[in-house]
Amino acid sequence: MQPPDPPPPGRTVERPHWDPRKHKCVKALTPDGAVVGQRLPELFSQADKLTEVHGDTPGEKVAVIEFLLALCYASGVYPTSAEEWRHWVESEHPLDGVATWLAEQQDEDWDLFHPTRPLGQNGLLAEFLAEHGTGPAQLVLERAGDYNQFADHHHLAHPAPLPAAKAFRAMLIQHVYGPSGRARISGKATLGPTLTNLATGRLAGRVRVLALGQTLGDILRLNLTPTTDDPRMLNLTWTQDGAERRGFKHKPDPRTVNGYADLHSYLGRSVLLEPKPGLSGEQAVVERVLVGAGELIDLDADAHLQDAVISDTRTGVRKPLWPSPTRDLWREAHALYAAVEKRSGGLYTRLASLPRERGVARRRCDLLAVGLLTNKSALIGWVSSVFPFAPGLAPELYQASARGSQVAEYIARALDRAAYKAWEVMFPNPKPSDKKAQIARFDARGEQWKATEQPFHTLLTDVADGAMVADCMPEYTRWLVELAEGSLNKRLDALPRNAQGWRARKAALRGFTDFLADSRAPADLAYLRNGGA
Repeated sequence: MQPPDPPPPGRTVERPHWDPRKHKCVKALTPDGAVVGQRLPELFSQADKLTEVHGDTPGEKVAVIEFLLALCYASGVYPTSAEEWRHWVESEHPLDGVATWLAEQQDEDWDLFHPTRPLGQNGLLAEFLAEHGTGPAQLVLERAGDYNQFADHHHLAHPAPLPAAKAFRAMLIQHVYGPSGRARISGKATLGPTLTNLATGRLAGRVRVLALGQTLGDILRLNLTPTTDDPRMLNLTWTQDGAERRGFKHKPDPRTVNGYADLHSYLGRSVLLEPKPGLSGEQAVVERVLVGAGELIDLDADAHLQDAVISDTRTGVRKPLWPSPTRDLWREAHALYAAVEKRSGGLYTRLASLPRERGVARRRCDLLAVGLLTNKSALIGWVSSVFPFAPGLAPELYQASARGSQVAEYIARALDRAAYKAWEVMFPNPKPSDKKAQIARFDARGEQWKATEQPFHTLLTDVADGAMVADCMPEYTRWLVELAEGSLNKRLDALPRNAQGWRARKAALRGFTDFLADSRAPADLAYLRNGGA
């Protein structure tokens, strides 16, 4: 027998073992709403008894589901055609074959702290960990800052340990959502100069849409893309046999995706975790990490962006729907429903094929949209929204979302007009440079957009539950108008209590009501042209 390989420099000799198949690595929700930790095999064997995956952030939830989808493909548990996909969804096809496959895998392939082939990591970084590693905060996307090795980020050197399960999930998030930037590790002193060049993660630049069913099993079945190809290349570690990874001497061309298991498990970052035993003696913790550039993959829009909603930029470029700091995701609901109604391909064509159902249990799934907002390489935050969906009701939901958005947009324009009217009276001789700030004092659109989200989701939920769009729109429209009037009045309360202030208030309110009652207003606002009757 060959003696075991000695641990590379920089790795702990007495390292713990941590296997996501044997430790509680994923948090799930039970029917009573409790959050419990689940081992991977249990997760699949009980997939139809758990309501969903829980994540501390929307990005964590998406990243974990991505990994679970990869395991489905790697184990051979996936539909091969759209017809079979529909049958799987309708019949609740069991997923316990994934659990059986997981139990048959070699333990050494699933060790998060393996000395040479750590799960999901690049073991080639081991010899540099002692000199270049930092505290585990760098692994957590929300705490890593802009990654820049020249920035003064003392918090990243803090040695506070990170539990192995949390580190595992944080690593999954890094692989798919890591923003572009420059790594803190020294490329020239390690694997090569381009190790510092962090590329944008596969999901970091766009909105990811997942179909959410009533159980975890539903979620996985709904989001499995049918394929007849062999999608079984699962990325377990950077140096595994049969996988040609990039080098770091120069920027390589993106590699071809080798099936859906590869797509959902690709290693978007070169990560290495340094463990130590936990206080319990069983649960390990991570105390040092390295994060560098990972894989570059060549995505095919038809095959690999099955959930993408294609939109036009201001310059006419067509691209997947992207997160915006100024436009909430719920305002894009009509685009998602239009994709289903028009059978625009991928996930949306398959959702459109599901039969219309009757009865109390009509609503079979929701659409979860998640995006990551960044300022260059610095994370701003997550944006997410959940849109109700009922099989067979895509036309009605599209109509409701389109009309609802049209009314909301028009009311916002009315508030803009009101702010301008108040400004005209209060500032008859303004400096051009002051105009924008002066109008902003009376502009209630920000408050209105925040307040509109609840009525908009209520409208969609009612329609998904079977209500007629025509019956829901009057109440929705009046709700928004009342909210706008309240927001506008609060803004106008700042006006001085004198003749000029009263004239400004009167001009603003009249401008608001006249704009809403204009003949060019949406038909749902027509009641205002008749005195609000």
